[in-house]
Amino acid sequence: MIRVCIVCEGQTEVEFVKCCLAPHLLNHQAEAFPSLLRANSGRHRGGRVTVERLITFMSNQYHHADRITTLVDFYGFQDRAGKTRSELENEIKEGIVKKIKNHNSQYILPYIQMYEFEALLFSNPDGFEWVTDGWNEKTQQELHAIAAEFPNPENINDRPETAPSKRIANIFSKGSYSKVEHGPLIAEAIGIDAIRQKCPLFDDWVSKLERWS
Repeated sequence: MIRVCIVCEGQTEVEFVKCCLAPHLLNHQAEAFPSLLRANSGRHRGGRVTVERLITFMSNQYHHADRITTLVDFYGFQDRAGKTRSELENEIKEGIVKKIKNHNSQYILPYIQMYEFEALLFSNPDGFEWVTDGWNEKTQQELHAIAAEFPNPENINDRPETAPSKRIANIFSKGSYSKVEHGPLIAEAIGIDAIRQKCPLFDDWVSKLERWS
């Protein structure tokens, strides 16, 4: 059994790892646990993700597990400035390799979710029925319409007004959808296998985590 540290951007991703990803990876001889991204001061500043913050935090966490990876949103990067997802991932890995001693680069796997964690939930919009205060035929139809508009959920646009989380907020009445409360529940209801079928980047990442063991 190997221990895999998954550095998470926020509490939603932490809960997703606990309830969905960790149980799945146990079947592949990998004990995955989340680690919430924090600043040097120890405080968590959700949404303020930068390459340097990840390099510093992951370098400090590297020797606390057998393998280390991330689950952070592309949309939330403060310093992406025209960089692609792959460029950011490579920059993070190169920074960690330079910063720590006695490393094995094969066991460092930065992963950036396109465009947000919420995109995964569009793998099956019916999972949003867990938002009991806002679920009805109209919201169901609107969610399915968004999912049908794109080749896969990971292609849902990242403009400020059309990011997955903004679309969800516009569909549900204010306060009825809670990212931390409902996000992991919806993902668990949909299931890892169904999400992987619809989200190729996520599927590739999980496949790499499985092969680690």
